[in-house]
Amino acid sequence: MPEHEAPSESEREPGTEGPADLAQRIEEELELLSRNVDILERLAKSPPIGIIRLSEAMRLPIHKTRYSLHLLEREGVIQPSADGAVVTDRAQEFWASLHRSLARMVELIEHLRTRAAEHESRPPPSRKGY
Repeated sequence: MPEHEAPSESEREPGTEGPADLAQRIEEELELLSRNVDILERLAKSPPIGIIRLSEAMRLPIHKTRYSLHLLEREGVIQPSADGAVVTDRAQEFWASLHRSLARMVELIEHLRTRAAEHESRPPPSRKGY
């Protein structure tokens, strides 16, 4: 493998992912959360809508739309109907919980951002090994 390429996930030893890999996975999860929120908002603003029409309206591949619908249904915030997915009464609880979670995430991200900036400007340690 060329020196500048990172090993793929399947080529890495278990437990050897670096901080960038961990941050990338968290970023991907946030993107999924964002997509789920977008879909939930769309469903809340429209009559029941089927997966194909929803996928087209959201400009998402059907498999991503299907997965998001599955996750939202598992959370109990949507349910299937004969005409397509509909939002349940648990959606309000979801929004409140999401708001609390995001506020805490913002605090954590700001803390991590400050720490990363401090370390970024420090010279590397002079000792090697353990």
